Amino acid sequence: MDRNTVDWRGYIPAVTTPFTRDGALDLDALHVQLAWLADEGVQGAILAGTSGEWFAMSARERADLFAAGAEHRSAAFPVLGACNAFTPDEAITHARAARAAGLDGTLLTPPPYIVPNRKEIVGFYRAVSDAVDIPMTVYNWPRGCVVDMDVDLLGELAQLESVVAVKNSTGDFASFLAGMYALEDQVRYFGLPTSALGADLAILGHGDGLMGTGGILGRDQADFWNAVDAGDRERAIRLGEKDRVYMKAWFRPDYGVQFGNQQAIIKTALRLRGIPAGFVRSPLLELTGDEVARVEATLRELGIETVALTDE
Repeated sequence: MDRNTVDWRGYIPAVTTPFTRDGALDLDALHVQLAWLADEGVQGAILAGTSGEWFAMSARERADLFAAGAEHRSAAFPVLGACNAFTPDEAITHARAARAAGLDGTLLTPPPYIVPNRKEIVGFYRAVSDAVDIPMTVYNWPRGCVVDMDVDLLGELAQLESVVAVKNSTGDFASFLAGMYALEDQVRYFGLPTSALGADLAILGHGDGLMGTGGILGRDQADFWNAVDAGDRERAIRLGEKDRVYMKAWFRPDYGVQFGNQQAIIKTALRLRGIPAGFVRSPLLELTGDEVARVEATLRELGIETVALTDE
């Protein structure tokens, strides 16, 4: 497999996993959320990623999530399942569930917390690649995994049979660019910023898009990449500036948060838009009233109408 095995491109967000107020998995809400994203023209979705609280879900729940999400996949809306785990056996279990569900591919970080070395990382990915025949995205997520995979390591992982894409969330932009130039002919390369620079790079033919978080702006986030494909730089920049508004209001440059937690912020934003994103699961906490007001103020600054929040 390689980049030509798949046609993933554009804005493919890691979506939230809806839980009820008492913590139950809410697949009915998931169906509404994914249908909304597809109707907005978003170019795909990732299930059970960091935004999807994979760390709070059982293997059975993740498999059920994958099966439900697969009902929404189409040529225009590929659905991937994140298989993040501490051991290769766990990741293989999740990858098999993704394949059984009929998902288009998987996304996988190095094991978090453990801080594995290079040899251990390669062994981890090779074990999963060898065990399950499904296209894989290697996810470099230094903030969550305390490992920032360099270009040489990403290049070695790109040689594995199942690897077709890299999502590179390094904070080192020079390394990001080096990886882009080194790998983009071999694998799909995600992580371009929705800025003037990102638009310029994409219009020149570099990179494949952004695997972002939540999809809270819906069509505007998808249309950044549609504008790029049309060569409309001014429109792309104008749409990308909307991303900057909420990213600066809610998050830090290192992808940390200014208040609350990332999952609750995204779920609250979606719920304020009338999308049933659900609630966070323990140990995460819901936003306070003042924090909800901050999220709502940002949405209104963006010209987005909001609705009153309920317990559903």
